[in-house]
Amino acid sequence: MHSSKQMVNLPADLLDDQHPEALAHYPIIHYQPIHWGEMDAFNHLNNVVYYRYSESARIGYLEALEMFDGNMMTVLAQSSCQYLKPVTYPDTLLLGVRCQRLGNTSIVLEYSYYSTAQETIVATAEAVIVRLESNGKDKLPWTEAERQRLFALEKKFGHVPKA
Repeated sequence: MHSSKQMVNLPADLLDDQHPEALAHYPIIHYQPIHWGEMDAFNHLNNVVYYRYSESARIGYLEALEMFDGNMMTVLAQSSCQYLKPVTYPDTLLLGVRCQRLGNTSIVLEYSYYSTAQETIVATAEAVIVRLESNGKDKLPWTEAERQRLFALEKKFGHVPKA
């Protein structure tokens, strides 16, 4: 377990030394309790819920980097999720988020969903986000300062995204 993570919405009892080794190289970890109403007819976490969770984790990642101030527009260009093990209520997921690749106007994020009940990674996902001007039409490049913050944060956790 690692203790130097930047956590999003983690309760105090998980902040210090409860980080799973499987998420050691993820700079942001989003805490997500599973709710009963998110189960499907087979009593598994519904597949679309994983996408909602990744959205919340993604916003937390961009906010931590001061890249999301409410004025910037982003568009989800592509997303995928690989379901490795079923998740059932009750459980809490820890979503590790990191940058896989930073383009001129896009970012490819990768996610690992760690089940605290199963103590393992239960799903992985990837998303391509494109940054747009406030008009919602023209692509907006990442600034040099934003790029430097992102690479510095990732390096702190032993991960180097592609550029």
